[in-house]
Amino acid sequence: MAKVPVYNVTLIGIGSIGISFAALHLRFGAGVVTVFDTRPDLEQHIESVLPGYLGDDAAAPKLADLQAQGRLVTCNSLDKACSRADIIQEQGPENLQFKQDIWAQIEKVALPTAHFWTSTSGIAASLQNQQMQNRSRLLVIHPFNPPHIMPLIEIVPSPDTLPEEISFARNYFQELQSGHRPIVINKELPGFVGNRLAFTIFKEASYLVKEGVVSVKDLDSIIETSLGPRFAVQGPFKAYHMGGGTAGIQGFLNNLQGTIQNVWDSFEDVKFGDGSGWVEEIVKQTEEAYGMPNPSQFAARDKQLRDVIETQKVDQTSE
Repeated sequence: MAKVPVYNVTLIGIGSIGISFAALHLRFGAGVVTVFDTRPDLEQHIESVLPGYLGDDAAAPKLADLQAQGRLVTCNSLDKACSRADIIQEQGPENLQFKQDIWAQIEKVALPTAHFWTSTSGIAASLQNQQMQNRSRLLVIHPFNPPHIMPLIEIVPSPDTLPEEISFARNYFQELQSGHRPIVINKELPGFVGNRLAFTIFKEASYLVKEGVVSVKDLDSIIETSLGPRFAVQGPFKAYHMGGGTAGIQGFLNNLQGTIQNVWDSFEDVKFGDGSGWVEEIVKQTEEAYGMPNPSQFAARDKQLRDVIETQKVDQTSE
């Protein structure tokens, strides 16, 4: 059996991404997980939310056991939280000034061997590290939400990041044996890769609703009954390669390049704050269709995601 990573991990920020990462590190790692957040109800928040992320199957660790064993520690001091960590992972507000300030503080109190990870949605490490004395330790660890379930981990170094830091991060997630797939992104771009694709689809979806082409609920149904299942088993290049039959992707492009170009040329821009009211319309339709998110909806989503991912694992094993 492969050795489970034994690294002490400190999580800075324990919102939805932070609590999900806590569950991942606790369930599949073997080190101490320390959580730091300025929220006054930190203890209560963890006790009420974390058990649902840890799972209820036979292999799931129990919160009380983790606390009794000293594997889960809460901390209200940033200095104390970071002082003995092997990995410091930040998932605070999506605000550049906050991230620059917090990394400058962390660098002063962390071990010189600690690895610095930021789970930002789109702020590059080369922007975050501007106030650091040593910029070579920081890289982006970008998950898809919820990261304790979704397999993708985008590793996005800055031009200053040492190759050893990239290798360490990739090996950590491979050795967790959690089914996660770390992928190194070669260039910094806003949104990295996963969110660039996701936000491109969301932009066009918003345009279609804005123009009255389709409703929010029907658009979701279109995705869930077409692109969703297809892209769960095949990425776009693989899918269109097979779409070309025996001629492969070259045949597909030869046959459909005119149609594809016409669609590309028809795309219109969508901007926040343009006065058209599209944001309000999308919010209204979404809330009318689904209500507000609640624990049962999250549980149903997580079960469906796990079912899809288990199917992916079977298909990969059979390849």
